[in-house]
Amino acid sequence: MDKTERMKDGTEVMIRRLAPNDIDKLMEFYGSLPEEDRRYLKFDVTDRKVVAKRLRRIENGDDIRVVAVHGGVIVASGALELSGEAWSKHQGEIRVVIARPFQQRGLGTILIRELYFVAVQNQLTTIIARMMRPQTGALKIFRRLGFREESILPDFVKDLGGGSQDLIVMRCEVKDLWKELDRLFSESDWQRCR
Repeated sequence: MDKTERMKDGTEVMIRRLAPNDIDKLMEFYGSLPEEDRRYLKFDVTDRKVVAKRLRRIENGDDIRVVAVHGGVIVASGALELSGEAWSKHQGEIRVVIARPFQQRGLGTILIRELYFVAVQNQLTTIIARMMRPQTGALKIFRRLGFREESILPDFVKDLGGGSQDLIVMRCEVKDLWKELDRLFSESDWQRCR
């Protein structure tokens, strides 16, 4: 899967699968994120034990993770978590985290496209995204890609600082996601960089 992609500004990044032995690079990436960005993540990514446990899910086949690498450093991470439950085996949950200097340059869309291909390979029909209300950048990306809000649960989760936050659950059918990705890549700034 290793491949070079260009962001909207022409900067190249290597997109590849995350390997279990990437833990040190991944910890560096998470450690470089401002506290404000880490505050709203589902897991405490500064805790090595938590990250190691998450990486074991790759080995078990429960998660597929991709990273963007620039200059030998991880600058973004994306995950598609597969459900092992019979009643939701057609669904996956998607998450993307991007270093601030690489935000608003199309990298989130590139990672979501890669995870789309993974969803198709795993015969998923629905992708779910869950986030806290303050994650406005993520909300914007997912809305642009055709995800729609299915549910807002007021004060349902706690951020890492202990504050109550609304949880927003978004959903997109895999077939519809491809239409939006194709449209974005054919009609956008990427055409200048190709």
